Amino acid sequence: MEYQEFLDYIYQRHSGNVKLGLDRMHKILTSMGSPNMKLHGIHIAGTNGKGSTAAMCEALSIKYGMKTGLNTSPHLVDYRERIRLDGNNIELDDLISTYKKWEAVLEKNEASFFEITTAMAFDIFHSHKIDTAIFEVGLGGRLDGTNPFASTVTVITTISSDHTKSLGDSIKKIAFEKAGIIKKNTPVILGNIVEEAKEVIKKRAKELNAPVLEYKSDFSISNIKTDELGTLFDYHSPQLDLKTIRVNLLGKHQAYNAALAITAFIMFLQRTGRKFDKQKIYKALSKVNWQGRMQIISQKPTVIIDGAHNEEGIKALRNNLIDIFPKKKIYFVLAILRDKKLEAIIKDICSVSHKIYITKNKSSRAAEIEDQVKYVKLYSNPYEVHENVITAVKKAMSDANEDDIVMISGSLYTISEVIKEKALIF
Repeated sequence: MEYQEFLDYIYQRHSGNVKLGLDRMHKILTSMGSPNMKLHGIHIAGTNGKGSTAAMCEALSIKYGMKTGLNTSPHLVDYRERIRLDGNNIELDDLISTYKKWEAVLEKNEASFFEITTAMAFDIFHSHKIDTAIFEVGLGGRLDGTNPFASTVTVITTISSDHTKSLGDSIKKIAFEKAGIIKKNTPVILGNIVEEAKEVIKKRAKELNAPVLEYKSDFSISNIKTDELGTLFDYHSPQLDLKTIRVNLLGKHQAYNAALAITAFIMFLQRTGRKFDKQKIYKALSKVNWQGRMQIISQKPTVIIDGAHNEEGIKALRNNLIDIFPKKKIYFVLAILRDKKLEAIIKDICSVSHKIYITKNKSSRAAEIEDQVKYVKLYSNPYEVHENVITAVKKAMSDANEDDIVMISGSLYTISEVIKEKALIF
C-alpha cells in the first residue's frame, strides 16, 4: 500500500467528521492490548496554544535525551505530521504496517479518521518504547479520542468560545469538556484561564484528587520581549527562576505557552524520577519544531503565516503585529471558516490592516467570500476579493513594498495551502 493509496482509503472509508464518544476508542484500544495505559507523558487540552505547548514539551523531552512521541492535529501538509518520533514525522513503512496490523479491528469498530490516527499513535509510541508521549487533544477533552491516555501530567492552556456546537455555548460548558482529560491523582497545569472556567476545572480536579498548579499563583513570567527572531521572557516559580529564556516562536502568547511547557515538563521529570538541568531548558526552547505559528516564510516584503482561527487567536495575532511591527503597513490575506465568530475576528483584523485580501480556502467549512466582505465593509479598510488563497497572496505581495508585512491567516487550512504551494508563490 502506497502513501497516497493509504490516505485515499482512510478518507473514503472513514468519515472525517467529528464522532465524539469513547465507546469505540476503548474497544479498539482494548483489542490492541491497551497501549494507552502503558505510556508515560503529557496530555494537553485548551482552546488555543495546545499545539505550541505540545511542541515545546517535545523539544524539552528530546533535549533531555528521552525517546519522544508527539501526536497532534490537524496536519498542515503531510498526514505523517500527526505522529512524530523524536521530532521527525513517522516513517511511511511504520505507518502503513501499523495500519495493516490493526485494520480489521478499526473496520470492525467503524473507527473515525481521528480515532484511527490516535489509536495508531498509541500503538506506535508503545511499540517504539517511548519515554515521553505527548498528546494534543483534538476537540474538547471529555469525549475526545485522546482521552483514554493514562497521562503523567495534564495541561489546560486556555478556555474561550470555540466549537460551540460540539462543546457548548458557554465558557463553563466548554471548561467542563476540557476538564474531562483530568485523571485521578494526576497533576493539572492551568494556563491564564478566566475565573468562571477555572472554578469548573478546579472542582473536577478536587473530585479526582488531582493537584493543581495555576499560572500566576504557582508559576509566572515577566519581562516579555518580542522581535523577529522569537520571544524572550523570565520564568518564575517558588523553586526556580530562569532569566532571559528565548523561544524561537514569535509572539507574547508563546511566552505563556512556554511557561506551561516548562512547568508541565518539570513536573513530568519529578514524577518519573529524572533529574532537572536548567541549561537544557534554554537550549530546547530555542529550537522548537512547530511551523505555521507567526512563521516568517519570506522577506522583502516580510511574509508571515499564522494558524489563528478563532476570536482569541486572532486577538493574540493582532497584539503581536502591533508589538513586533508597530510602524509597518500590513497587507492581510484572509480566509476564515464559516463556524467562527466572523464579525469579532474581522474587526480585530481591520484594526491593524492597511489593506485586506478576502478569499476562500479549500476546506468544506470555508466561509463564503461574501460573508467575509459583509463585515469588512463595516470598516474603512481598502479590500479586494480573490477566488483562491494563492492568487490573493501573490497580489498582496505585489502591492506591498519591501519594508511592509504580508500577513496570511484565518485558518490552518489557509496557511497549509500556502505551505504546499510555496514554489508557485516565491
